[in-house]
Amino acid sequence: MSKHSLSHNIYAKLVNEEDARVCTDIHEQACRDVPGNFLLMILSHFFTKLGDALANPKVVLPWVMETLQAPLYLIGFLVPIRESGSLIPQLFIASYIRAVAVRKWVWIAGSLVQAAAIGGIGLVAWTLHGTAAGWAIIGLLVLFSLARGLSSVASKDVLGKTIPKTRRGQVNGWSASTAGLVTVGLALLLLLGASERLPPQAYALLLAGAGLLWLIAAAIYARINELPGETEGGGNAVVAALKRLDILRSDPPFRRFVITRALLLCSALTAPYYVVLAQQKLGSAAATLGLFMLASGAASLVSAPLWGRFADLSSRRVMILAAVLTASLGLVVYLLDSLQPGWLAIGWLLPALYFGLSIAHQGVRIGRKTYVVDLAQGNRRTDYVAVGNTLIGLVLLLLGFAGALGSVLAVSQIILLLSLLGALGAAMAATLPEAE
Repeated sequence: MSKHSLSHNIYAKLVNEEDARVCTDIHEQACRDVPGNFLLMILSHFFTKLGDALANPKVVLPWVMETLQAPLYLIGFLVPIRESGSLIPQLFIASYIRAVAVRKWVWIAGSLVQAAAIGGIGLVAWTLHGTAAGWAIIGLLVLFSLARGLSSVASKDVLGKTIPKTRRGQVNGWSASTAGLVTVGLALLLLLGASERLPPQAYALLLAGAGLLWLIAAAIYARINELPGETEGGGNAVVAALKRLDILRSDPPFRRFVITRALLLCSALTAPYYVVLAQQKLGSAAATLGLFMLASGAASLVSAPLWGRFADLSSRRVMILAAVLTASLGLVVYLLDSLQPGWLAIGWLLPALYFGLSIAHQGVRIGRKTYVVDLAQGNRRTDYVAVGNTLIGLVLLLLGFAGALGSVLAVSQIILLLSLLGALGAAMAATLPEAE
């Protein structure tokens, strides 16, 4: 069997290909390359997701910095820089990306820089110690986040140009599912070796391996067949960025989507508080962390392909359902902690609730990614992604101060407060037009 036939057969099994008329919004020539491009995207995203798991800023990097005895105040910067650093600059780099006809090379350039940054962190773990190591890791993480933002904007364009509507959600779904499988494996390793403490050299090798995964992903992504696209709209980045913000005024559906997406951040922001609450109730931090990683990975593995198929039918409804699920779980946690706090000390209950939250979060991610790609056409897609991501990055920084409420509110009360945003997000998503 030829490679061409093999890719067509695998693609047909993954998406249940029956409709020959799905390629209504991409070029006819690009339509012939859909099966191969579909599989190449899933494979390349698998390697980047695996790299993300090995260099997780919520787990691995804090452990590395603690092992190197870096200052605690620097460890607190890891997650905000990792998330917001890749989102906020996108409004300004979009103009440069618009001037590139074949944008897969932008994604590849970002992947190469990410590989270098993570490999550099591995080198720091091998050679430096204390404050010097902490600041070096922070600097390299800033570089990593900027490169990630470059790839993020480009990836939406490449997806929109090479994969037709009703198939894009499944690219995200299958990629997240394979990443979930890897996370399950890593969680099991953590549980098996929870009592062991790794030396800095072991972390250095782990991070060097993670950097290599981005190189592999770049090599795979380079094989995607992408036709040259529109290049209008380039120019001075700052001027173009300010002009691009005008779409918030002139495009009501997009404006409502950005508000909805900001409210749906609750699914990500509440997750750490589930873990903190579990540590308070269950103790044994390393084993508890392994259970939560297992729940997160299993949720991605099981739910992501289903969310992907649902998103190709209606990404708006996916966002609504995921938001309602997030809000409902937050309410359950609050009521249990208020009325039956002893129940939360049952070893499996909080990880099970976190499993549900992780399913909801997958729905939020896949739903909003599919919605923004399907809502726009041509270069408008770059504008949507850049403006939306930059604003969401700023909102993330602001909502990150929710942790300061811990001095006046219980953890379950913070979960309830953030979960109420999910209820508002569901109501806002209901006002969005269908994009599929």
